[in-house]
Order: sequence, then C-alpha cells, then structure tokens
Amino acid sequence: MFPEYDVIVVGAGHAGCEAAAAAANMGSSVLLITMNMHTIAQMSCNPAMGGVAKGQIVREIDALGGQSGIVSDKTMIQFRMLNLSKGPAMWSPRCQSDRALFAQEWRNILEQTPGVDFWQDTAKEIILEDGKAAGVVTSLGLTIKSKSVVLTNGTFLNGLIHIGEKQFGGGRTGEKAATGLTEQLVKIGFEAGRMKTGTPPRVDGRSLDYSKMEEQPGDINPSKFSYTDTVPLAKQRSCWITYTNEEVHDVLRTGFEKSPMFSGRIKGIGPRYCPSVEDKINRFADKDRHQIFVEPEGWDTVEVYVNGFSTSLPEDVQYAALRKIPGFENAKMFRPGYAIEYDYFPPTQLKPTLETHLVGNLFFAGQINGTTGYEEAACQGLMAGINAHQNVKGLEAFTLKRSEAYIGVLIDDLINKGTEEPYRMFTSRAEYRTLLRQDNADIRLTAKGHALGLASEDRLIKVEEKLKQMAVLTDKLQETKFQPADINTALEELGTALLKEKTSLYQLLKRPQISIQKLREVYPKLENLLEEYTEDAILQAEIHLKYDSYIEKEMLLVEKMNKLEDLAIVQNFNYDSVTSLSFEGREKLKRTRPSTIGQASRISGVSPSDISVLMLFIGR
Repeated sequence: MFPEYDVIVVGAGHAGCEAAAAAANMGSSVLLITMNMHTIAQMSCNPAMGGVAKGQIVREIDALGGQSGIVSDKTMIQFRMLNLSKGPAMWSPRCQSDRALFAQEWRNILEQTPGVDFWQDTAKEIILEDGKAAGVVTSLGLTIKSKSVVLTNGTFLNGLIHIGEKQFGGGRTGEKAATGLTEQLVKIGFEAGRMKTGTPPRVDGRSLDYSKMEEQPGDINPSKFSYTDTVPLAKQRSCWITYTNEEVHDVLRTGFEKSPMFSGRIKGIGPRYCPSVEDKINRFADKDRHQIFVEPEGWDTVEVYVNGFSTSLPEDVQYAALRKIPGFENAKMFRPGYAIEYDYFPPTQLKPTLETHLVGNLFFAGQINGTTGYEEAACQGLMAGINAHQNVKGLEAFTLKRSEAYIGVLIDDLINKGTEEPYRMFTSRAEYRTLLRQDNADIRLTAKGHALGLASEDRLIKVEEKLKQMAVLTDKLQETKFQPADINTALEELGTALLKEKTSLYQLLKRPQISIQKLREVYPKLENLLEEYTEDAILQAEIHLKYDSYIEKEMLLVEKMNKLEDLAIVQNFNYDSVTSLSFEGREKLKRTRPSTIGQASRISGVSPSDISVLMLFIGR
C-alpha cells in the first residue's frame, strides 16, 4: 500500500510542518502522519507568532528557506516591532495571526509541495533495524517503512488534560492522546519525563466592553517576517489591554482547593515565564493586579483569546472570575482554560543534528524535547527535516553555531544543558546578540539555505545586492562631509552638539541623538544621497556604523570560541580511561557525547579543569 519513504514525520504541528516541507524541498520523499488532517499547523495556544527572541527565530527560519515567516505574513491581522526604544539587537517582530487562515495556509503549502504525502493515523511504534529507525507501525496496524523518522508529537504523548478536579486523556481539547511511543522508547533505554503547559478560556468578543480597556493598535507602517515578496498589511485589527484586580483574585482563590496544580494531581513542571493566573496570584501575592491581553482570533470570527489568564481551575470559577475583569462584566465563554501534562525526552539524549544518540536516523523536534512555543518548535522541525534528508542521502550534517543564529543557541542549550522546565528562547540566552539581530538574518543564513537547496537563487542574489549597496553607501557616508554652516541648523533641531569643523556624515550618524530617519526629516537634501539605495541596505549600513565597535568585539569573542569548536572529540572517546576527570564531568560527558571541546565546555557539570584535561588528552 505504501512505498518506502526517505522521511516519515510524525505530527503535523509547527515542528512537523517545517520538517516535512524542508525534507521534501531538498528532494526527499516524505510521509506526514497526523491524527487529524483538519488540525495541521493548529495554533493550540495564542494566535500569534514572534515576540522577543522568537521573532528573530522566525526570520532565521525564513532566511534558511523555511515557511513559517511566509505563512505568518500571509495570515497576520496585526504587526508590531517590539523594543524599538532599545538598540537594534533587541528589536523583535511580532504578529497577531488569524488562527484558521494560518492552519489553512500551511496545509496549502504542504499540499503544493511535491514529495509530501499525508496519512491520517497515529504512530504507536518505531520500526528498528540494526539500531536505526526504519519506519513506523500505526494504530491501524499498518507497517510503513522509511529510511528515517522525525518525531514531533507536541503535547500528545500520554497527554492528560486537567480542568478543576476533572482529568481526561487528550493531546489537545477534543483530541485523543498518543500512546505506545513513550513506552517503547523507554524500553529501548531513553529517559522520559513529564511537563505541563496550559491555555486560557476563549470568550465571545461581542460580549466584551472595549471602552473599559486600553487599545493596542499595530504599527503605523507595519513590517513583515519574510525576506520574500510577501505584502505588508494594509489594514489591521487592534488588540486590547485590561487588568485583573483583587476581586478577580478573591474569586480565583475560592477554587484553589480544587486546583489540580495545588492539589498535586499535576506532576509535570510548567513554563516559568508563562505561569497560570492562579500561580501568579499565589506566587506574587503582593501584586494587586496582572495584565490581560485581549487578542482577536482572526478577521472573521468573534472568538477572543484571553492572554494572561491561563488556568486549570473549575469552569464555574473561571467564568465567575472572568466577569470581574473590567470590560468582561457580561463576558460569554466559548470554552474553559485547561492544563495539559505530556511526556518529553530530555534533549541531552540528542546530537547537534537532533538525531538521537541511541537510535540512528531517529530525530526529535519540538515539545518532545522540552521546549515551549511555536517558534522554538518550528526551528527544530526545520533542522531535523534538513538533517533527516542529509542522513538519508549520505550528505554532511547541517548545524548552526551559537554565533550564527538563535537556532544554534537553542539547540546548543538543549543538547548540552538539557531542561527540566519548558524551554523558551530569550535574547539574554544569546551571548552574541549584537550579531544575531532580526534585521540581518538574511545576511547570516541565506547562503547556507541556498547551499542546502532550500533558499532560492533569487534570494541569494537579493542578499548579495544588499551587501554591495551597504558597502557602497558606507563609503559614500564617509566621503560626504558637511561644513558647520550647512548642517548646524538641522543639528540644533535634533538637540545635538553643533559642528565646529568639517565632519563626515559617517561620524555624525554615530551620535546617539541622530538617525538617518531623523536627519531626513530636518535635512531634506539627504534624500538625494539615499535615493539609489533600498531601505533595507540603508538600515543595515546605519546599524553597522553605529555598532561597529560592539560588533568587532563580539567577532573577536566568536573567533576565540571557534578555536575550541574546531577541536574535535572522537565519538567513541573513552572518558572512563581519563581518571583525572571529575566524577560529575565524566558522567555528563559520557551521556552527552560532545563532538567538540567547545560543546563540552558548555555542558552543565563539566568544569574548566575537566576541559583542560580533555585538551591535554587530545594533544592540545
């Protein structure tokens, strides 16, 4: 009934979709197995993409030739660039999405991708041959052979939903849990754990009083995620902000004795940075209010997502508390919030390619690795799909360094440090964040995506042209000089020191009070200088001239770290023979099996003295 596939992807969430699209676009035959063809790329939680550090990841996915940025651009209802008051390294794109359109667009892309087949079923067992994944057995009893398998099971592995004192199996509301895989993998020798996440109630937007809330409109000139020719938004829908209060908190407290979180029925650890509302009022008892973001679910629906009100309290308590929030006095609830527990596999069991150490050609991506968030899942799916293809075709593995992408930071953190709580990306996790900006993801990664066969030739040409324009413009900024009489009136308007001698435009733009945009407003003649350059090239040139000293420092740090990354450790290195290693260091090294000294240095529990000993043993 089925041919043998190059890659089987299990699960069609954000990780599974990116994995399937990447492997197929590179030339592999792919089977995407999903429980429900109508929930492909379902936004299970909030209808949004991007945000702090997450927006950088979406741009990196796009630069490599992935699809999440394109889908987001085509289905967004609002766009905002966050942190514009800070430096460019902190700017983060975020969009509000149309939940239904997002899923439909992803399905359209996959159905139009040659090489992707679909099967609606549940994978319950991995077929193993000679220590490698060789296909799956489904709940219908079908045996489907393949050369590699990518597991992207999300919250479905033995998923357990909690609402008050009720609990029932499920991977998402209205969908059954997946069983069998965890048990098989544990029997093989994998370590498994439990995590927890949650979601808020959904309400009827027609029943809300927006006059009591603060409007949060999108950007006046909205940008986008993708470097392709997707079209920026012409119209947008606003979000709204309101707050809980002591009355809301008092109502919520009445349900604490029935809370699965406080009663101990929930064993899994939840996300630190997205706690439930009951957890917030319990842990931060000194705060008399918490922010609530009121987010529309799409263009043509009245359904509203109550961001900041994630809860697993009984339905009646949720409903009563909601109605105490300003603007929610007459709220009608579509469905209650709930918590969900699910199995995950500590990611220290993975190679940098996301292939497992124990079983060859078996890859894990997304929440199965202990992460949280659509963006974190999508980038893992992309990397797993790429490397599944590379394995099958006998090609070189593809990885990204911490200095090359937030994706590299995420995977490096996971495989070396592991995680005991849902891992979420932040800019603070990246030591080279001046280099890893959202605005230069194409410069960093498009050539790599093109070499893999994912990013098109047109994309590469576009990046090369931008780099040429940047170089020419930078030279012109240095050559263009002003006499004090020519520019001092404009400088006075900008509130910066006046010139006393002839000065280049390059040096002027280094001043923190001056930007190209501000100077354009007070000195119209500047347009003549800039008219032949794209806005993207102008922005890049300005960022580089303002931050060149910081960029140079980070590049020196990268160079030092790369020396350690170039010191390879053989895969079968006998750590037990190195008696001078610390006991903890030896155990962590044996478990993680780092491929380089640089990777070994980032493993929790491996000390600097352990690294010195290792370097001696490999002759350095």
